[in-house]
Amino acid sequence: MITDPDIERYATEHTSPLPDFMAAIAADTREHLQAPEMLIGELAGRFLEFLTFALRARRVLELGTYSGYSALAMASGMGSGGGEIITCERDPEHAAIARRNIAASPFADMIDVREGAALDLLAGVEGPFDLIFIDADKPSYPAYFEACLPLLADRGLMALDNMLREGDVLHPADEGTRVLAELNDQIAADPRVVQILLPLRDGLVLVHRAG
Repeated sequence: MITDPDIERYATEHTSPLPDFMAAIAADTREHLQAPEMLIGELAGRFLEFLTFALRARRVLELGTYSGYSALAMASGMGSGGGEIITCERDPEHAAIARRNIAASPFADMIDVREGAALDLLAGVEGPFDLIFIDADKPSYPAYFEACLPLLADRGLMALDNMLREGDVLHPADEGTRVLAELNDQIAADPRVVQILLPLRDGLVLVHRAG
């Protein structure tokens, strides 16, 4: 997390909480899954809900389902008007937990959990998508970015999580961080897109098509 913990807590306290079932998913994730820090958290979850609401998104693509928390946050932004979220998860255990959490939510009919390697799954996915959220294995982010950009709607947004790596992008010391630091440079210089890097939680890059 890049934000001071006290500021993060203050911001969360002054942000509308997500529905109760989302809090239950977060608690269950922290108790039963390894690497609970992979959970995007309440503040980022509400931000994703705001994005889908503001975009009036009807089609969303997610890479990295984990326990289903972020997919459900985005479904909350769509609301009862409906829509479609395709979310891709490589880990069978995570996919099973996500399906269970989604089935118990008000948005079960909106979310399609697809299990397998994201790049393989993307070969069978057709755009356009109003919002694409990437929160999967970091070394593959450049490939995900290139594979997802053609699937983005003309006025759609792509969001890439963990792009600051707790500030380590300033001095990358591991492969995953080095890849993300290079991708930040690549996106910043890419004439196809307009981007903003937000210091929300662990860094979130938002991208839309240029022009």
